[in-house]
Amino acid sequence: MCGICGELRFDGVPADLDAIARMMDRLVRRGPDHGGSYSDGPLGLGHRRLSIIDLSVRSNQPMVDQQLGLALAFNGAIYNYPELRRELQGLGYHFFSDGDTEVILKAWHAWGEACVQRLHGMFAFGLWDANRRSLFLARDRFGIKPLYWTEDAGRLRFASSTQALLAAGGVDTAIDPVALHHLFTLHAVVPAPRTVLNGVRKLPPAHWLRIDADGKRTEQAYWQLNATRPAEPLSDQDWIDAIHDALQAAVRKRREIADVPVGVLLSGGLDSSLLVALLAENGVTDLHTFSVGFEDTPEEAGSEFEYSTPVAERYQTRHHRLRVPNADVLARLPEAVDAMSEPMFGQDAIAFYLLAERVSREIKVVQSGQGADEVFGGYFWYPRIAAETEGAPVERVRKHYFDRDHDEYLRMIGADHAGADHTAAYVATRLAEPLADELIDAVLRLDVTTLIVDDPVKRVDNMTMAWGLEARVPFLDHQLVEIAARCPPALRLREGGKYPLKAIARGRLPDAVIDRPKGYFPMPALKYVRGPFLAFMRDILDSDACRQRGLYRRDYVERLLAAPDMHHTRIQGSKLWHLALLEFWLQRHVDG
Repeated sequence: MCGICGELRFDGVPADLDAIARMMDRLVRRGPDHGGSYSDGPLGLGHRRLSIIDLSVRSNQPMVDQQLGLALAFNGAIYNYPELRRELQGLGYHFFSDGDTEVILKAWHAWGEACVQRLHGMFAFGLWDANRRSLFLARDRFGIKPLYWTEDAGRLRFASSTQALLAAGGVDTAIDPVALHHLFTLHAVVPAPRTVLNGVRKLPPAHWLRIDADGKRTEQAYWQLNATRPAEPLSDQDWIDAIHDALQAAVRKRREIADVPVGVLLSGGLDSSLLVALLAENGVTDLHTFSVGFEDTPEEAGSEFEYSTPVAERYQTRHHRLRVPNADVLARLPEAVDAMSEPMFGQDAIAFYLLAERVSREIKVVQSGQGADEVFGGYFWYPRIAAETEGAPVERVRKHYFDRDHDEYLRMIGADHAGADHTAAYVATRLAEPLADELIDAVLRLDVTTLIVDDPVKRVDNMTMAWGLEARVPFLDHQLVEIAARCPPALRLREGGKYPLKAIARGRLPDAVIDRPKGYFPMPALKYVRGPFLAFMRDILDSDACRQRGLYRRDYVERLLAAPDMHHTRIQGSKLWHLALLEFWLQRHVDG
């Protein structure tokens, strides 16, 4: 797990190594163990390493294979690299390191663009082929690892974070109006390739992009998710058994492919608790588990220790509980915002940031339960959407999912930034794509292949990597997701959702964990906004910077400030926090 960056010039000028250095400086926290750079005329690469696989200097990056004429900056983990290595050795390739990085180099030389289809894991990388004079960028199937880029007439730069690109300079920081509409209707999700900044784009998940030294570009998707039923029907138990086997394999691979210990972020929910149980069945002992809790509000408990502690006790893990007072949350919130490559409205971003800080003192890799709710239908809005039978598909989704309808968006946004209903058009197009039997199949597929990338996958990556901590997400193993996507939605949504996981967990976990109402990573102070948190948001929204930016209509802002507890989205997010977070992010990343 690392931070990567690079530049390719199209104008005959050598790569700007000072810009590479500035980008690397902003990526140090992602990779505190080693830094390196490489240049070849118009091409420059930078890398910051977090050593997880093959801890020796032989796997430092950028990795260069002089014999093959290739150089690579790679971020991620390839869980099937031992098998690929053996296959490549059978083709005559010789290796000088023991990790997964060199496998990508040889795989590119052997199979070209098709190499990404063979990679099983999470990854983003830039590979320079000196013979072809071309740069190859690729991103994993679910966008677990980020890859941003910016371009002008003379060059393209890429990096693991927006912050690195901004540090390099020359980025158009004007607001993208389409992205802005997505941001406020899809709870901070801006589907690739856009970001909220005009000059920053991101490679979509499951895509590769090849750029030649003359600026010629070729982009292609290399994978898509099939959400139709198989020709031969399976029984419910057959589906559960197949899901269990795939999940067990996903958990095992994410433990075994590491040369350091692997822990678990144990929230107290079904998903992370099941990871602990399956790791124990795989023979893991002395497992570190970590939970975080915050102050309660009258409406909501601030921790799930009552559920996480019994799981830790059952499997005798080395359990660490972190309690964070609200005063610490507010004091540390600017740091968490600084770690955001894009604005994030999820109230648990600060929770992950503070938890990751604590975890990173004990361990370098953790497994986390993100993705299970999207893959297996665990949120309350999925059955509601499935129950809708009238209206266009996008309207059936909007009714239960969109944060704001378009008319409210127009009442909120300043006249200079208003526009068409971009989110409805985008979602309607995606829902109409083939290979989905039912509307809820298409909804779950859109969520797991696109929306989840920005919330929560990006949040987990940004907040853990801010502390040099690698988070692995077995519920987003693509082989597991491929099975789940073809599973009848009625089975996934049974008993309030995630029925196959509940069936697998029965007997392995306390019934109280399995049968509890769906919980969310609790951060009540950012959901029920009052006291110092309300004053903090008021200061942001009343600031000269906010007023001069003119993103929001003042009457809308004042209405939210007057009664913040009265204005929540359909999925229970604070609308006031949305406005304050975006403005604060712009002040921290763009204005300064």
